[in-house]
Amino acid sequence: MAEIIQKDGTWVFDGDALRITPGRDKNVGLLRRELGELVVPLGALAGVSFEQGRRAGRLRLRLRDGADPLLQATGGRLAEAHDPYQLAVEPDRYGVAEYVADEVRNALLLEGVSPEPVGTYLLPGPSLPVSVSAGDGTAGFDGDRVRLEWNWKTEDAKAAAGPRSIPLADITGVEWQPAAGLENGHLRFLVRGAPVTAPPKYDPNAVELWGFKKDPLMALVAAAVQARLPHPSQGGPGPLGIPAQPAGEPEGDDHDALLRRLRELGELHRDGVLTEEEFTLAKQAVLKRL
Repeated sequence: MAEIIQKDGTWVFDGDALRITPGRDKNVGLLRRELGELVVPLGALAGVSFEQGRRAGRLRLRLRDGADPLLQATGGRLAEAHDPYQLAVEPDRYGVAEYVADEVRNALLLEGVSPEPVGTYLLPGPSLPVSVSAGDGTAGFDGDRVRLEWNWKTEDAKAAAGPRSIPLADITGVEWQPAAGLENGHLRFLVRGAPVTAPPKYDPNAVELWGFKKDPLMALVAAAVQARLPHPSQGGPGPLGIPAQPAGEPEGDDHDALLRRLRELGELHRDGVLTEEEFTLAKQAVLKRL
């Protein structure tokens, strides 16, 4: 087991999954705190990196495209403070961070996990029900319906129609955009039969965001809905939170399968995909199972 404990959070890798717990440091974003502990199965990972810095380093996970509804809904627009797949590392723990990264890489190589996109969500998304108040309204989701309610800051033209209750079956997509510079952000639900013609300020299916502290929490609602929509790659809902078996992965410690893995590692090394050190570590891990 590999473990690193920092003020920013704790990562624990047991060979099958990476358990991520946010820290209590003031620099830990509100979204990470609300998400709480995440368990990321090995099959959802595409890679890991560690970058050293003058004052602090940073561990970064790269998930396979389509594995996480949160990343699908936010489209790479999460700020570092709110990204659960990054960990700030103090200089005196650089060695530990490198060890954790190596253990994850070795497991990915040993198990033959493909970095290619997946066809079903491998993480379940935020727990339900979820409700967030920010910008010009409140968005909530209970698994069946999205409910939008307005506040005193909502434009009269949008508030006049009153609260909105949208069945999940009528929602075809979710847009989450954080405020940036002079541009406001939004959480918008794409509803069947309701073309988007108005900006979020006037759209009854959108909450406008102005860049305040609670804005990132709207990503929780976006991810919870995204997790229950058809997966983008399939056009149909996937089993929530149930990791798919990577294609071609050997069951158990089958002798022939492990020999094939050794040959594959040798080919990757010859082709320059694996460094000498990565090849040696991965080969040793396979030989132990033989």
